[in-house]
Amino acid sequence: MTVDPTTDSAVRERLIRAIAERMIAHADELTALDQAIGDGDHGLNMKRGFEAVLAAAPDLAARPLPAALAEIGKTLVMRVGGASGPLYGTLFLTLGKTLPERPSGDELIAALAAAVDAVKARGKSDAGQKTMLDVLVPVLDDLRRGGDGVPGRLADAAHAAAQATVPMRAVRGRASFLGERSIGHMDPGARSSALMIEAVVTCLEERA
Repeated sequence: MTVDPTTDSAVRERLIRAIAERMIAHADELTALDQAIGDGDHGLNMKRGFEAVLAAAPDLAARPLPAALAEIGKTLVMRVGGASGPLYGTLFLTLGKTLPERPSGDELIAALAAAVDAVKARGKSDAGQKTMLDVLVPVLDDLRRGGDGVPGRLADAAHAAAQATVPMRAVRGRASFLGERSIGHMDPGARSSALMIEAVVTCLEERA
């Protein structure tokens, strides 16, 4: 049986909980990554935002998928501090505004592309600059390629893309102030993006 978060509120709730719980569980890791090259608050900020999402999971899941995504975006904007709140908020808000209630595969790709473009515009950044985009852009490219084994490939692509930020020199955000010293550390935003994607893939595969 194929699970469908566009029609099944129980699946939507499991999905929302999976993402929120993954972010909360990895808060200390994200904080440690951010302490190396940023303000040191990425994990705590993301935990606060996703604790609010988790508390609202039943209400969110009762809404159509686009409305649920948009509300998650609003929650992250309000509850997550620093640059992460506006950026992740923009990602979810744009997905919510762009997705139809019953998206086709092509419509899902188009919505993710629009969300990635919105994050680029909000952060005035692009892939290759040691940010969350260094995970989102490769995952979008892999999704566009299609073919067999897409879910597993997306999780692998997200993990590999986050690892690939380690040798990069940051040119955006607080980490850019470190110059060459930003090299050798994983970008915390890339890691949190990979965690979200892995949570989505794992949840959907477990229920498939």
